[in-house]
Amino acid sequence: GKVLLTINFDACAMMFAFIRDANTSQSVIDVFNMLEDALTLPVFKRLFPVILTDNGSEFSNPDALETSHRTGGRRTTIFYCKPYASWQKPNVENNHLNLRKIFPKGKSLDMVTQEKAAWAMSNLNSMCRASLNDMPSIKLFEEMYGGGILEKLGVRLVQAKDVKLVPELIFPIEKGI
Repeated sequence: GKVLLTINFDACAMMFAFIRDANTSQSVIDVFNMLEDALTLPVFKRLFPVILTDNGSEFSNPDALETSHRTGGRRTTIFYCKPYASWQKPNVENNHLNLRKIFPKGKSLDMVTQEKAAWAMSNLNSMCRASLNDMPSIKLFEEMYGGGILEKLGVRLVQAKDVKLVPELIFPIEKGI
C-alpha cells in the first residue's frame, strides 16, 4: 500500500512528507522529479545540495536521484548513513516520533492524499520546539528559505493553539456498530 517519504531539514527541524503508492526506487525518483518541477532546479539545488539517507532499497538508484530529469546535470549528491547510526540523523528520529502520533504504525495510508500529508506536516512543523527557543520549525524554515516554497508544497503555519498531533487529524473517527 501507500507509504510516506519524509525529508528532514536538520538546521530548522522542518520535515516534509510525500505520499507514494509503493516503497520503490522509482517512487522516490518521482518525488525528487516533482520537487524539481515544482520548485525549479536552482531552488531544488539550494534546498538539497546534499541528501543524507539510509541504505533502503528505495534509494538504490543514486544516479537517477542525483541527476536532473530536465537537464541531465547534477541536482544533488546522495550520501548514505551507516547502519544503526541514528546519531547521523538526530532530528529525523524526533520528527518521526511526532509523525507516529498522526500516522500510527500499522494504520493503512491507502486513503491518505498528498493534501492530507501536507496538512499533517503543517501541524507537526507548527509545534513550538524548545530546541528552537520555542519557535515552530515552519517559521525558521520560512526565514531561511522563504514562504513561497511552503506554499508550493501545500504546507502552512497552524496557530499553536490549533496544532494537533493525533490520527483524527487525517483519519476520520470510526464509529462503532
